[in-house]
Amino acid sequence: MTSSEKADAAAATAATDKPPSLMGELSAEFAGTMILILFGVGVVAQVVTSSDGSLGDHDSIAWAWGLGVAMGVYVAGRISGAHINPAVTIAFAVYQGFPWRKVAPFILAQTLGAFVAALIIRVTYSDLIRAADPNLTQTQTIFSTLPGNGTAPVSIPVAFLDQVVGTAILVFVIFALVHPRNKGPLSNLAPFMIGLLVVGIGMAWGANAGYAINPARDFGPRLASFITGYDTAWVTGDGTQYWWLPIVAPIIGGIVGGGLFKLLIERFIPALDAPQEVGREAVRDS
Repeated sequence: MTSSEKADAAAATAATDKPPSLMGELSAEFAGTMILILFGVGVVAQVVTSSDGSLGDHDSIAWAWGLGVAMGVYVAGRISGAHINPAVTIAFAVYQGFPWRKVAPFILAQTLGAFVAALIIRVTYSDLIRAADPNLTQTQTIFSTLPGNGTAPVSIPVAFLDQVVGTAILVFVIFALVHPRNKGPLSNLAPFMIGLLVVGIGMAWGANAGYAINPARDFGPRLASFITGYDTAWVTGDGTQYWWLPIVAPIIGGIVGGGLFKLLIERFIPALDAPQEVGREAVRDS
């Protein structure tokens, strides 16, 4: 090995030995959330602007959102833990010791990633959106959620409860999947399983409020749609202010879900005192 090759190897080793900086973590949260939204909002744009329904339906939406989550977690997981969701970040701060000083920066990075991804989709799908909805009054659900997905008669209280329940399920199962003593998925399959979790939530909890379950996922694209021509982005069809609900309800739901995991599961998980269990944990963390 030449001296330059040795220097490069030493530099690479030094770089990998350093823990990620806060800037690195924020960059990862931005990128991971952007990937999530590119898949999720992208598939909704494809389905909504398809005049004959040949390019997808609710099932394709649920699967693409789940794949977007999995890919986003794979992108960001090694650097930041891949929260890619303010409700998850806050739940980790409340229950798992995530530093509170990082909460606001993480949320800002996540929201910015969602915003940029939505702008990319808005521009890329602009022709199809204009063809399907020239006045930009019928396709708001491409970017953000509404009670009953803008068509079914769902009340604000029910939509709020739906978002609390859906996000509680999300955080409860995420805590179970990543807990170091709970024998979660091996061989780095946790991101894939989290993606399947979101597919399941979409298929079971998508009717009442569009399963935002993520304040950044809703607010970032909602803001992007507003500044690009959707004048009613902040309200429901009858003019009721709605933008706040997919922010507040998921945060409450995340805290509820994390608390239920602590109450019902974590305090009963056996300690990793058997050698074979320790070995399995080492394999999973590698």
